[in-house]
Amino acid sequence: MTLPADYPERVYAGVLGKIIGVYLGRPFEGWQYERILKELGEVYYYVHDRLNVPLVVTDDDIAGTFTFIRALEDYAAAGRDLQPAQIGETWLNYLVEKQSVLWWGGLGMSTEHTAYLRLKHGIPAPQSGSMAVNGKVVAEQIGAQIFIDGWAMVAPGNPELAAELARKAGSVSHDGEALYGAQVLAAMEAMAFVESDIDKLLDTGLSFIPKDSVIYRLVQDLRNWHAAIPDWHAARQRIVENYGYDKYGHNCHIVPNHALIHLGLLYGGGDFQKSLMICNTCGWDTDCNSGNLGCLLGIRNGLKGLDCGPDWRGPVADRLFIPTADGGRAVSDAVKETYHLVNMGRRLAGEPPIAPKQGAIFHFDLPGSVQGFMAEQSPETAGTLHIGNAPGHSIEGQSSLVLRYRHLAPGRAARASSATFLTPEVMARMLGYPLNASPRLYPGQVVRARLAADETNAMPVQVRLFLRCYDKNDQAARMDGPSTTLAAGQDHVFEWRIPSTGGYPIFEIGVEITANTYAEGCLFLDYLTWDGAPDASLGRPEAGGTTWGKAWVWSNCEMNPWSRPIYLIQNEGQGMILQGTREWKDYRLEARLEPFMLNGAGIAVRAQGLRRYYALFFRPGGVLQLVKRLEKESVLAQVPFDWKLEQDYSVTLQVQGSRLQAWVDGSLLLDTTDQEMSLDSGAIAILVEEGLLKVKDVRIQPV
Repeated sequence: MTLPADYPERVYAGVLGKIIGVYLGRPFEGWQYERILKELGEVYYYVHDRLNVPLVVTDDDIAGTFTFIRALEDYAAAGRDLQPAQIGETWLNYLVEKQSVLWWGGLGMSTEHTAYLRLKHGIPAPQSGSMAVNGKVVAEQIGAQIFIDGWAMVAPGNPELAAELARKAGSVSHDGEALYGAQVLAAMEAMAFVESDIDKLLDTGLSFIPKDSVIYRLVQDLRNWHAAIPDWHAARQRIVENYGYDKYGHNCHIVPNHALIHLGLLYGGGDFQKSLMICNTCGWDTDCNSGNLGCLLGIRNGLKGLDCGPDWRGPVADRLFIPTADGGRAVSDAVKETYHLVNMGRRLAGEPPIAPKQGAIFHFDLPGSVQGFMAEQSPETAGTLHIGNAPGHSIEGQSSLVLRYRHLAPGRAARASSATFLTPEVMARMLGYPLNASPRLYPGQVVRARLAADETNAMPVQVRLFLRCYDKNDQAARMDGPSTTLAAGQDHVFEWRIPSTGGYPIFEIGVEITANTYAEGCLFLDYLTWDGAPDASLGRPEAGGTTWGKAWVWSNCEMNPWSRPIYLIQNEGQGMILQGTREWKDYRLEARLEPFMLNGAGIAVRAQGLRRYYALFFRPGGVLQLVKRLEKESVLAQVPFDWKLEQDYSVTLQVQGSRLQAWVDGSLLLDTTDQEMSLDSGAIAILVEEGLLKVKDVRIQPV
């Protein structure tokens, strides 16, 4: 597989096309064509504001697309031989039941929920999604199609590989025509990296499915109708008459919706706005269809295709949410997800990974990228700042974030920031799918940022870093960082060790610009990043508030909300709460645990979801164990320890390189290494097995 020279930019365009398409269609998902025309007219642009809903929201189409493909990262050794069972295990690792990613509509109603339950109860993929287990109607719903875009973007110019990966991934939850639709689109998207002719793309997609399938026949029918019927409205009626919802069972069948994607592609002629207008105006599963078509056209047309017509990218600002058990990746952006896909594709092609600007979190190195940075619009800042992206002004990269300020004067400020956790606006207005998340930035970590002043600036300005966190009243509190004065042509590298926030989550970081006199000009943010292990308390703050609890991802556990210590209640099996990011490597986790009526309890480090971690466990029979879990659990070391119910224990688990050490009440009891170094980074977790666990004084520190 030879990678295109513009591979990162084309993947970025595909990711943007996906999320733009979803955000465009989401507000009226499930509406019928007649209602859309009556209430909205032909949908040429975002309509969220007309329906008083947020634009950037959680959605299964986005979250599933960027979650399930992580099997390629977690099972990197498998490469192209990745198996459905491994992708199914990825579902179990990242999905928090009845919270993450999916529509949890119940057994037999939601195809994905049905497949999850099969996996949970020991039926592996591909049987978990098969007709033999779930029946034809359930197996042929739309889900296999809506999650396939990533599998195409890791196989640029290789439709055969894309179709095969899409088939394997789709078979976790679907079968039959659902898989054929997924394979057609995956092959077309992979081919779109090297081919723009729509007929050739269609021929490529169809070459991977049986000629006697319904999907094959409907695509050929649409091509014939397009040649004979000039009006797309009339062609849509043909779809209704021949492939409409009344012809196929359940709530969201693959066949009618697959038809609308090709209707938009053919009658839109590949134009991004017109194609998505047709696809969305037709109704049915608008966000799914628009997201798939948007990704295909993003890859085919590149970033220039997205920049033609209205401003699709500005309101989105690269923002997206991926709510999973890996909570530190929930608040993400299109650039971050692009490089995950690009590096998976590079690995499949035998190429080393790439990390712009030495792996900076915000590097702005793709054209037009802003990575969630937006201008504050408060009484003192309204109208003072415009944000963009420009080539150059970077020491190691290709481009930088542009901060164009104007109307600065004493009492006025310009501020730009990007979310690192759930902002107050997101918490207040998030609709539909839950958004379980953890912060990305913590006290004790070191933030670094480089800013440069344009050489034409007339007046110097004062520049500082700042963050916002929650307070005891669940309101936003600002914390100012280091500052400097930048005159024309000057640059400065900030370094800021984040101080304690009293246990409250940090939800935003940004740059503030002020001036002692009237000023206008331009600054360039080359990069902003942070690293290191946190030095932070993660329990319930003494001063009160509730946002600390939302920083934990809760899996199957319940919490008593009235007591100051955390009481974890687990009714059946194992539950856990997780917090942190995949980037944490070497650190020390401390907590006080008091077990009540339960089978076992413990703390975990380097957690990479629900089924990948190192843990220190109190186990039945008076045993203390250090375990590694990768799908299945293995014991690394153990000692007898006569732990008692209703007795308080101070427990510590430290991980440094391949070495794990565990203390109880200050005594080092376990000290071992994992020679395989299976888990090199990850978050923390508290685990409880069938019972009640009292938890307090949770703290993480650098080693």
